[in-house]
Parts: sequence; structure tokens; C-alpha cells
Amino acid sequence: MEIKLVDPRSLVENPDRARRSKSNPQSDALLLATIKAVGIVQPPVVAPQADGGNGYLIQSGHRRVKQAIAAGLEEIAVLVGEAAEDGGAMRSMVENIARENLNPVDQWRAIERLVALGWTEEAIAVALALPVRQIRKLRLLANVLPAMLDHMAKGDMPNEQQLRTIAAASLEEQKEVWKAHKPSKGDPQISWWSLANGLAKTRMYARDASFGDDLAAAYGIAWVEDLFRPADEDSRYTTDVEAFLGAQQEWMTQNLPKKGIITEANTWGHPELPKKAERVYGKPAKSDHAAMYLDRDGKVQTVHYRMPEDRKKAKGKGRSPEAVDEPVVVSKPRPDVTRLGLDMIGDLRTDALHEALSRAPIEDDTLMALLVLAFAGQNVRVDSGAGGDFRFGNRFGRHAAALFDSDGKLAFDMDTLRIAIRGVLIDVLSCRENISKSGILALVAGEVVGADGFLANMGTEEFLSCLSRPALEASCEGTSVLPRQRVKDTRAALVEHFKEGHFVHPSALFAPDATALGQWLTDHSVNDDEDGGDGSLPDQDEAGGDVSVEPMHDHVEPASEAVATRDPDEEGDEDYSEGFREAAE
Repeated sequence: MEIKLVDPRSLVENPDRARRSKSNPQSDALLLATIKAVGIVQPPVVAPQADGGNGYLIQSGHRRVKQAIAAGLEEIAVLVGEAAEDGGAMRSMVENIARENLNPVDQWRAIERLVALGWTEEAIAVALALPVRQIRKLRLLANVLPAMLDHMAKGDMPNEQQLRTIAAASLEEQKEVWKAHKPSKGDPQISWWSLANGLAKTRMYARDASFGDDLAAAYGIAWVEDLFRPADEDSRYTTDVEAFLGAQQEWMTQNLPKKGIITEANTWGHPELPKKAERVYGKPAKSDHAAMYLDRDGKVQTVHYRMPEDRKKAKGKGRSPEAVDEPVVVSKPRPDVTRLGLDMIGDLRTDALHEALSRAPIEDDTLMALLVLAFAGQNVRVDSGAGGDFRFGNRFGRHAAALFDSDGKLAFDMDTLRIAIRGVLIDVLSCRENISKSGILALVAGEVVGADGFLANMGTEEFLSCLSRPALEASCEGTSVLPRQRVKDTRAALVEHFKEGHFVHPSALFAPDATALGQWLTDHSVNDDEDGGDGSLPDQDEAGGDVSVEPMHDHVEPASEAVATRDPDEEGDEDYSEGFREAAE
């Protein structure tokens, strides 16, 4: 045979070739990429045409010729031999049947040879039309026990994760595990899962560490780089779990808030809070406590909680109104939102309502109306001066004090009044699922001030775990998330979907129920029989306490009207304050 350079377009296909089926597109793409990178490694075999025609007939290498044309090569090297009597049919069949691909171990050895010659992983990947990740995966074999390599060369390969686990272990550790799991003569297969499981070590990642380099050095933590992670991700890790958790614990001790505790996670991964503690899911108040703990991944997590206030029974009286018997629990289907979910909604609603009352534009007349609503809430108590609980009086007192000047006279401008009213509304209105709940009036107030726009993202694992399957699947509507067979998979997909978005469950919106609101209006309406027809209030409140209310004097109405319509920027502020004081008296 002799080698000649010919134009691949001049070669004639052999009608007696063995491979007639259309080749795999992926294989063709691989061959094309290889030819573009390094050319044709093995020249096709050709022979003169038997009928004496011009040109050469392809004996073997039809795909190489086709992809050389696709690569735009003007000339390729071919081996010119004598024409076979059978037209090359036997040669073509033998070549295609006898050929065998390199096993992964031989591929790795060939890759290592190319690296030694100066090839980079990226260049090898381009030449072989393989992902760089595949090249790196094969290079893991350099850290594998030779006995395992011999078994892998037979075609029995572990998956990528198992291979990584094996390669990360020392040769001594691999040798010990191989003795227990190596195949027997009767069963040549090996359980790579069992072998990898025997070598698996828990990894604690640097990106999850709250401590810095000083504590890492103090605990002897040496970070190892995971070269198979994305380049833009901190992939450092350690298998010294005890040292990692110890450093995390010390960091929590050094950074514990003033009203904070360090606790542990329970079987379900939730923090163990003190007895009777109520977890806060919204914005924590200054009086709330913090609990720090380590989750299952070793990350430092912080949650907030509040303790119930001590409620002393009034002297000489029976049980407090709040001390009612618990109703009998009857087995029933799980509601759409659990009690924990309602608690979270109450916290989130209250935060949104307070945020809206602080920042949203509110007309003065609306503020006044909301103030009346707030004081009609079910969480408001007013005790007489003879004794009782003065917490609420002190709470509102700080807002009232802002309306007095240094001489103790009532003197204020409208801006000061607005700030005071907003503060009172924030202190009074609440949607929390406990004694401080204002009831349906808080929903009315939230709807008026547009508190829906201040609700936090509820597409979190904590809240979505409180939804039933139907409610969870209903939350998928309008998104690209499709309900999964398992509830937790649906929930995980929604959490991922709303990670950068914003989700508010319909039940959390400030939309007061029309029936409940109508009933409330009916219960609190004043008819002619109740007020005596003269505009005076009844002599007894709903709770049965004695309330003495004197009829309003004739001069009050004009004074009140003056307060409501007076422009604070006009002159005569002293007269204005005097009129307001007379009305109050």
C-alpha cells in the first residue's frame, strides 16, 4: 500500500460496504470535532475502481471521508491498495465488527499521556468532543486502588458520585473496603454503592461556616478544594466534622445576642425552644428573644420567639376572661392552613399592617377613622384609675405626651399629631393569633391602607410546610411549577421558584369576610332603644362593667368642629389649643 493525498470529494462510496444504517448523530459530531482538532488519525483505505473508471473506491473509512468533507478539508491522506475481488465486503464487515472502543481506564491512561505532553483538559475535551467534566471525571482514576482499576477496565464502572467518593479516600482506606466488597468468582459484579458508602465521609463546606480563619486555625481545620464544583462557587470543605461543629459552637457563643440562647435541633430539624415559647415568623420586636442553633448541614440558624406574659388574677375575682376551657378536639380532615400557618400569617399580617401604617400615604380623616376602629378592637382594655392594669395607659401615654409643650400645655402641629396617631394605631392593631388579636377590624384597616403590598414573601419552606396538599397544589397555579407525586417535592419546587420572587397566600390577604363584617356591624350597631333617643351612650358596656358617661355639653360640638377644620398653619395657635382643651374638659 502507498499513501496519497487526495480530495475527499473525489472518492467514490463502496456499494458493498457493511454499514448501511444511518450513523448516530452524536458519534458523527464527535468524529467531526476530532477531525477539526487533530485531523484524520487513521487514513481511509481506498482502491482503484474495478471497472477502470477514474478515481478511487472507498474500502473502509466512509464516515471519516464524509466528516472530512464536512470539516472543509481540501486534501486528506489515504492508503491505496489493490481492489478486492468481493469489492471489499469482507474487509468492511470485519473492520466494523472487530473494532472495540477503549474502556474508561485506557481512556484515562491516554488522557494522562496527553497531559504529560502538554495538553490541557480543555484542549483534550475539544479534540474528543467531550465535556471538560467528563475528562476530569476520568482523571479521578489516578487516585483509585490498582485492584479496582483492573475491575473497572472490564467495563464495570461506578457512577460519578461514587467515583468521587472512592477517589477522595486514601489508598489504605480503599484497600480495607475493597477486601470486604471485592467480587467473588461466582459473582463478578460489585456493588459500587456499598463500596462507596463504606468510604463516604461527611463534608462540611466553608461557605456554610460562620467562623473565620482565626477559629479555623484554632480548631486545626484544613480546607480541601473540590475541583469539580463550579468555578464561581466556594467549594472548600473539610471532613473533620467535630472540629467544624466545635468552631461553629464557639462562634455562636461569641456572637450570642443579649436576649439569646443556644439550643439544639430536634429530630425534624426544628429548634428546641423553651416551654410555652411562641415562635415569631415575622419581624421580631425588641422584647423578643433569639435562639441560635446548628441545622443538619452544620449551618448557624437564628429564630426568634416570645414568652407569654404573666397574667395575674384580679384579687377577689374568679378566673380571668381569657381562662376558658379548651374545646373538645374532634377528628377532622386537615385544614388548608394549620394552626402554625395561621400563627405565621398573623405575624406577617401584623408586620405588613404596621409597615403600611408607618409609611403608606393616609388622609387625615382616614387616620381619625382608623383610630376609632383601633380602640374598638377586641385586644383593647381600659381600666379605671382606682386600680388594675396600667400597661395600656402607659403605652398610649408616650404618644399623648408628644402633644404637650415644655410648659405642660397641649400644643402641637398636624405633623406631630399624625405621628402620634400612627404610633397609637401600630400599638393597638394586631393580627396575631393570640390575646393581642384585634379581630376583623385589623383586616379592614389593612385593606384601607394597602397593607397587602407590605406582606413578606411566603414562598418559604417554613410556611409552605403548613399547607395541605390541595392548598399547596393550588399555589402552583400561575407558575411554571407542576404538582409532583410527593408533597415535599412540590413544596421544594415552589420554594426554589419563589426564591427570587414573591408569593403571598390568598388566606393572608387583608380581605375581611363580608358575612363576619356584617355580623360585627349588627352586633355593634346602636338603635334608638339603646341610646334613649337623646344621643347618650348606654350606662353599661359589653363586659358588664359600670361606665358613667355624662351627656355632652352644647359647647363641645363647636369646639370639636373647630379642631377638625382648623388649619394649624394659621395664626392664633393659642386660641386653637384653648378650644381643644375646653372640648376635652
